[in-house]
Amino acid sequence: MPECCQVSTTIDSPESAAELARTAVEARVAACGQVIGPIDSVYRWEGRVDSAREWLVLFKTTAERADALVEHIRGLHPYDVPEVITTPVTGGNPAYLAWIGEETRPR
Repeated sequence: MPECCQVSTTIDSPESAAELARTAVEARVAACGQVIGPIDSVYRWEGRVDSAREWLVLFKTTAERADALVEHIRGLHPYDVPEVITTPVTGGNPAYLAWIGEETRPR
């Protein structure tokens, strides 16, 4: 069973979120991308508190492919400093985790 992780990011529109998910799966750096939202984010940026409506994208990938996925997201993301967080998966359905490994294997 491969070591898996979940990578998350937020982005400014449902269309951009869907595009990030689709291109990551096509590039085989993620087995799937789930778009959740809208969500309301509150954050400090450039010295002031701000807020924005965003969409969360959760990607499933392997630890081996996580760096490539992060670079994929950063390359397409419109934000100056996009949120990209990688979280290890410590357990789960063995068949699902194997599927993640299979779908992210470079061809």
